[in-house]
Amino acid sequence: MAHDCSRPTVSEGIYPFDARGIAKRFRHAAIFGALEALQPGETMRFCNDHDPLPLLAQINGYFGQRVQISYVQREPGEIVIDFLVAG
Repeated sequence: MAHDCSRPTVSEGIYPFDARGIAKRFRHAAIFGALEALQPGETMRFCNDHDPLPLLAQINGYFGQRVQISYVQREPGEIVIDFLVAG
């Protein structure tokens, strides 16, 4: 079943982040700020309209093993990625 980003009802420790509503020029700064704010063991569930491969490379380069990246949904126009902060 596909994840519905318009319904941010998630388990404790999972925080929704819908990038589609953020102006493009602010997105990367907002995403990095949100990741910095997470505590170990917490997850940011990221929703976007495209696969952000350059962003994922930047996150991996900056955070390394501290942030684990896993796709929840990877369909054209509907991308959902979990960013888990390692504990």
